[in-house]
Amino acid sequence: MADLTVFPVTAERWDDLVMLFERRGPHGGRPITLGCWCMYWRLDGRTFTRNWGEPNRAALEELVRAGAEPGLLAYADGEPIGWCSLGPRERFSRLERSPVLKRVDDEDVWSIVCFYVHGSHRREGTATALLDAALEYAAARGARLVEAYGCRPGDSDPYTGFTAMFDEAGFSPVREGGRRTIMRRRLT
Repeated sequence: MADLTVFPVTAERWDDLVMLFERRGPHGGRPITLGCWCMYWRLDGRTFTRNWGEPNRAALEELVRAGAEPGLLAYADGEPIGWCSLGPRERFSRLERSPVLKRVDDEDVWSIVCFYVHGSHRREGTATALLDAALEYAAARGARLVEAYGCRPGDSDPYTGFTAMFDEAGFSPVREGGRRTIMRRRLT
Protein backbone atom coordinates (compact mmCIF):
# COMPACT_ATOMS: atom_id res chain seq x y z
CA MET A 1 0.00 0.00 0.00
CA ALA A 2 1.30 3.43 -0.92
CA ASP A 3 2.12 5.95 1.80
CA LEU A 4 0.43 4.30 4.79
CA THR A 5 0.78 6.27 8.02
CA VAL A 6 -0.76 5.77 11.47
CA PHE A 7 -1.44 8.41 14.13
CA PRO A 8 -3.19 8.52 17.51
CA VAL A 9 -6.69 9.97 17.34
CA THR A 10 -6.51 13.41 18.91
CA ALA A 11 -8.96 16.31 18.83
CA GLU A 12 -7.19 17.55 15.69
CA ARG A 13 -7.91 14.23 13.96
CA TRP A 14 -11.51 13.86 15.14
CA ASP A 15 -12.96 15.01 11.81
CA ASP A 16 -10.87 12.36 10.02
CA LEU A 17 -12.26 9.65 12.29
CA VAL A 18 -15.80 10.90 11.61
CA MET A 19 -15.06 10.83 7.88
CA LEU A 20 -13.90 7.21 8.12
CA PHE A 21 -16.78 6.05 10.32
CA GLU A 22 -19.44 7.78 8.19
CA ARG A 23 -18.07 6.87 4.75
CA ARG A 24 -20.34 4.49 2.89
CA GLY A 25 -18.91 1.18 1.76
CA PRO A 26 -17.73 0.51 -1.78
CA HIS A 27 -21.20 -0.85 -2.61
CA GLY A 28 -23.02 2.04 -0.95
CA GLY A 29 -23.94 0.34 2.32
CA ARG A 30 -24.12 2.09 5.68
CA PRO A 31 -21.17 1.12 7.88
CA ILE A 32 -21.77 -0.41 11.32
CA THR A 33 -19.54 2.32 12.71
CA LEU A 34 -22.45 4.78 12.32
CA GLY A 35 -24.14 3.14 15.28
CA CYS A 36 -21.32 1.62 17.26
CA TRP A 37 -18.75 4.41 17.22
CA CYS A 38 -16.42 1.89 18.87
CA MET A 39 -18.14 2.16 22.23
CA TYR A 40 -19.09 -1.53 22.49
CA TRP A 41 -16.32 -2.50 24.92
CA ARG A 42 -16.45 0.80 26.82
CA LEU A 43 -20.12 0.62 27.90
CA ASP A 44 -22.41 -1.93 29.51
CA GLY A 45 -24.78 -3.70 27.11
CA ARG A 46 -27.93 -1.71 27.91
CA THR A 47 -26.20 1.64 27.69
CA PHE A 48 -24.47 0.71 24.44
CA THR A 49 -27.75 -0.38 22.83
CA ARG A 50 -29.65 2.65 24.13
CA ASN A 51 -26.86 4.92 22.84
CA TRP A 52 -26.75 3.38 19.35
CA GLY A 53 -25.94 6.12 16.86
CA GLU A 54 -25.50 9.75 17.88
CA PRO A 55 -25.12 9.19 21.65
CA ASN A 56 -22.28 6.71 21.04
CA ARG A 57 -20.69 9.20 18.67
CA ALA A 58 -20.94 11.94 21.30
CA ALA A 59 -19.37 9.64 23.92
CA LEU A 60 -16.41 8.82 21.67
CA GLU A 61 -15.98 12.46 20.76
CA GLU A 62 -15.97 13.37 24.45
CA LEU A 63 -13.14 10.89 25.04
CA VAL A 64 -11.16 12.30 22.13
CA ARG A 65 -11.72 15.95 23.09
CA ALA A 66 -10.67 15.13 26.68
CA GLY A 67 -7.31 13.92 25.35
CA ALA A 68 -7.86 10.19 25.94
CA GLU A 69 -6.47 9.06 22.53
CA PRO A 70 -8.80 6.02 22.42
CA GLY A 71 -7.29 4.60 19.27
CA LEU A 72 -5.19 4.93 16.16
CA LEU A 73 -6.13 6.11 12.69
CA ALA A 74 -4.48 4.77 9.52
CA TYR A 75 -4.15 6.92 6.41
CA ALA A 76 -3.34 5.98 2.82
CA ASP A 77 -2.18 8.90 0.74
CA GLY A 78 -3.67 11.28 3.32
CA GLU A 79 -7.11 9.62 3.41
CA PRO A 80 -8.33 7.97 6.67
CA ILE A 81 -8.86 4.27 5.92
CA GLY A 82 -8.58 2.34 9.19
CA TRP A 83 -9.00 2.43 12.96
CA CYS A 84 -7.75 0.43 15.92
CA SER A 85 -9.04 0.90 19.48
CA LEU A 86 -6.72 0.16 22.38
CA GLY A 87 -5.85 1.18 25.91
CA PRO A 88 -5.39 -0.13 29.41
CA ARG A 89 -7.84 -2.98 29.94
CA GLU A 90 -9.64 -1.22 32.79
CA ARG A 91 -10.92 1.41 30.32
CA PHE A 92 -13.13 -1.25 28.72
CA SER A 93 -15.88 -1.89 31.26
CA ARG A 94 -17.67 -4.58 29.23
CA LEU A 95 -14.43 -6.48 28.82
CA GLU A 96 -13.74 -6.19 32.54
CA ARG A 97 -17.17 -7.69 33.34
CA SER A 98 -17.13 -10.38 30.67
CA PRO A 99 -17.43 -13.89 32.09
CA VAL A 100 -15.79 -15.46 29.01
CA LEU A 101 -13.06 -12.84 28.49
CA LYS A 102 -12.38 -12.33 32.20
CA ARG A 103 -8.93 -11.35 33.37
CA VAL A 104 -6.31 -14.05 33.08
CA ASP A 105 -4.35 -12.75 36.08
CA ASP A 106 -3.58 -9.56 38.01
CA GLU A 107 -0.93 -8.24 35.60
CA ASP A 108 -1.35 -4.76 34.16
CA VAL A 109 -2.36 -5.29 30.57
CA TRP A 110 -3.33 -3.15 27.60
CA SER A 111 -6.13 -4.40 25.38
CA ILE A 112 -6.56 -4.13 21.63
CA VAL A 113 -10.31 -4.43 21.19
CA CYS A 114 -11.32 -3.28 17.71
CA PHE A 115 -10.22 -2.88 14.12
CA TYR A 116 -12.17 -1.17 11.38
CA VAL A 117 -10.85 -0.90 7.84
CA HIS A 118 -12.95 0.77 5.17
CA GLY A 119 -14.19 -1.75 2.61
CA SER A 120 -12.23 -0.14 -0.21
CA HIS A 121 -8.96 -0.92 1.58
CA ARG A 122 -9.43 -4.40 3.01
CA ARG A 123 -6.89 -7.13 2.35
CA GLU A 124 -4.13 -4.58 1.82
CA GLY A 125 -2.35 -4.99 5.16
CA THR A 126 -4.03 -2.07 6.92
CA ALA A 127 -5.05 -4.05 10.02
CA THR A 128 -1.52 -5.46 10.33
CA ALA A 129 -0.05 -1.96 10.05
CA LEU A 130 -2.49 -0.78 12.73
CA LEU A 131 -1.53 -3.69 14.98
CA ASP A 132 2.19 -2.91 14.59
CA ALA A 133 1.51 0.74 15.39
CA ALA A 134 -0.66 -0.23 18.38
CA LEU A 135 2.18 -2.27 19.87
CA GLU A 136 4.59 0.65 19.43
CA TYR A 137 2.03 3.09 20.87
CA ALA A 138 1.38 0.91 23.93
CA ALA A 139 5.09 0.34 24.55
CA ALA A 140 5.80 4.09 24.32
CA ARG A 141 3.20 4.61 27.06
CA GLY A 142 4.74 2.07 29.40
CA ALA A 143 2.71 -1.03 28.56
CA ARG A 144 4.60 -4.24 29.21
CA LEU A 145 1.88 -6.69 28.23
CA VAL A 146 -0.72 -6.43 25.47
CA GLU A 147 -3.80 -8.59 25.12
CA ALA A 148 -5.98 -9.18 22.06
CA TYR A 149 -9.12 -11.21 21.43
CA GLY A 150 -8.67 -13.08 18.17
CA CYS A 151 -11.48 -14.52 16.10
CA ARG A 152 -11.25 -17.70 14.11
CA PRO A 153 -11.42 -17.69 10.30
CA GLY A 154 -14.99 -17.47 9.08
CA ASP A 155 -16.25 -15.56 12.11
CA SER A 156 -19.15 -13.38 11.00
CA ASP A 157 -18.11 -10.43 13.19
CA PRO A 158 -14.30 -10.31 13.30
CA TYR A 159 -13.91 -6.71 14.44
CA THR A 160 -11.46 -7.74 17.19
CA GLY A 161 -9.05 -9.16 14.60
CA PHE A 162 -8.16 -12.69 13.55
CA THR A 163 -5.98 -15.06 15.56
CA ALA A 164 -3.63 -15.50 12.56
CA MET A 165 -2.80 -11.79 12.53
CA PHE A 166 -1.94 -11.88 16.23
CA ASP A 167 0.07 -15.11 15.81
CA GLU A 168 2.16 -13.44 13.11
CA ALA A 169 2.77 -10.46 15.42
CA GLY A 170 4.18 -12.68 18.18
CA PHE A 171 1.08 -13.10 20.36
CA SER A 172 0.44 -16.42 22.08
CA PRO A 173 -2.94 -17.93 22.95
CA VAL A 174 -3.66 -17.82 26.67
CA ARG A 175 -7.25 -18.99 27.04
CA GLU A 176 -10.33 -19.65 24.96
CA GLY A 177 -13.00 -17.03 25.53
CA GLY A 178 -16.13 -18.14 23.73
CA ARG A 179 -15.96 -16.98 20.11
CA ARG A 180 -12.62 -15.32 20.76
CA THR A 181 -9.22 -16.48 21.94
CA ILE A 182 -7.42 -14.38 24.53
CA MET A 183 -3.93 -13.81 23.17
CA ARG A 184 -0.99 -11.99 24.72
CA ARG A 185 2.33 -10.50 23.78
CA ARG A 186 4.92 -9.29 26.25
CA LEU A 187 6.57 -6.04 25.15
CA THR A 188 9.38 -5.92 27.72
